[in-house]
Parts: sequence; C-alpha cells; structure tokens
Amino acid sequence: MADLEDLVGEWLSVPEVAEAIGLRQRQVRKMITDGDLLSHRVGPNAAIGVPAAFVRDGEILPSLQGTVTVLRDARLPDEEALEWLFTPDETLPLPGAPIHMLLAGRKAEIRKRASELAF
Repeated sequence: MADLEDLVGEWLSVPEVAEAIGLRQRQVRKMITDGDLLSHRVGPNAAIGVPAAFVRDGEILPSLQGTVTVLRDARLPDEEALEWLFTPDETLPLPGAPIHMLLAGRKAEIRKRASELAF
C-alpha cells in the first residue's frame, strides 16, 4: 500500500477544517466520529488530518458524504476508503483518482464503482 499521507498530499487539521467551513472544532470531530468525514492520523504527532480536497468553497465537498456512505456500505475501513479515493485510476473518464471525479461533480460514476467494491 502506498503511504497514505503522501498519496493524499495536502491535509488539514481539525482546527483548519473548522475554520474553513465555519464550524466549531467539536462539530468537525463529531463529523469524523459519526463517520460523515474520513480522516487519518498524520504527521510526526499523529494528529487527526482531513484531506484538504474534501473542503471546497467554505464547505465539505457536497458529494463526499454520500460517497463515504457507499464506501462504508462496502465495508472499507477509513484508511482503505481514503486510499481508494486518492489512488489514480486510468479507467476513469477523467484523468486522475476518484476524488478528482468528485471535485468535477461526477459523483454517479464514482458511487457506482464504490458500490461494486462490496462484491
């Protein structure tokens, strides 16, 4: 498995996510605890990090929550779900990784592929 920290690239701390989306830190932590937001321990202090790509225009990427739900339904642990989202896939209609498709507003294809992971 590729080093997830490097694969994702840019990470935000809980305080940075909270500031970027206008919530309190405890609300962001609850989103992580409730499984609405994927995170990973990163850096030398193993602090909770959220991929920066998940935050766009002052909010969590709108297509993310439903996609995370599908990945959880496929029983992927957070680390594997993050790896899947950020690993380049040359079979996608747009170059790059599934996260790039979500950022381009193409969630249907990604959710379909995510649901296929369960089989």
